[in-house]
Amino acid sequence: MTVPDYQSLMLPVLSASSRGEVRIGDVRSRIAEQLELTPEDREKRLPSGRQGLFENRVHWAKFYLGKAGLIESTRRGHLTITMRGQQVLDAHPVSLDNDFLNQFDEFRQFKEKSAETTTRDQPPIEPARASQTETPDEIMRVAHRQIEASLAQELLDRIRAAPPDFFERLIVSLLLSMGYGGSVADAGRALGRSGDDGVDGVIDQDALGLDRVYVQAKRYASGNNIGSGAIRDFFGSLDRHKAAKGLFVTTSAFSSSARETAEFLSKRIVLIDGEQLTVLMIRHNVGCRVEDTLHIKKIDEDFFE
Repeated sequence: MTVPDYQSLMLPVLSASSRGEVRIGDVRSRIAEQLELTPEDREKRLPSGRQGLFENRVHWAKFYLGKAGLIESTRRGHLTITMRGQQVLDAHPVSLDNDFLNQFDEFRQFKEKSAETTTRDQPPIEPARASQTETPDEIMRVAHRQIEASLAQELLDRIRAAPPDFFERLIVSLLLSMGYGGSVADAGRALGRSGDDGVDGVIDQDALGLDRVYVQAKRYASGNNIGSGAIRDFFGSLDRHKAAKGLFVTTSAFSSSARETAEFLSKRIVLIDGEQLTVLMIRHNVGCRVEDTLHIKKIDEDFFE
């Protein structure tokens, strides 16, 4: 048989996760055996040749099930079913697909957020399903935006699951990757300990530390937004450090009052929410890396002149 599409794999992935915490590699093996995939089917690769087709489709099935709250990652490379997922499984559905997952608020919110950067809700690995009215160039760019949207979600999930001091070091690493601190040795350092007056990191913009950027990092869950009080507290911390500017980063979002407060305070405070954070991480290859490069070529008109 041919390798099933990612939606056909949703129910097998959910069933495999119902046996307690399980490795994703074991899930793939179990499903491959249940479907009686041939060795040739298991070894089929994506056009890039860097990842198996079956492995890729299981990944996307797992990803969407997670966005619907039916499974959850427990630790690196492991997952388990949630109470909601078990309830779905107990109802003995014939199959699962995107239309089924659309009944859950979390999945709809994920799709709506993805729609801000892409117009389709099909996964990037199967662009052949896109509308025939779109050109190959348009399909390719839509797929690229979808891949980055899913990567951004995974980055946020991993950051929220990591220890607080990891997040503080991440922000410092990101700022250095963006060029802050220049060529100054040891320009950035995470603080994040008692006695630091509400400052989690600092970047020296010059060798003597005359110009510094102070950082506040709040690793919060989605929906736990930063209010104006936290901005005023950070302003007070900057004042104690005699600093003129600061950066407030969170994995959640800022309330409208928090943004207004930052805008009208006398010190320059830049606010970076979870969405902006992942955009910067992807742009500067922090926490992610290039998996493949596609070269798009066109006719060289000069050659044919």
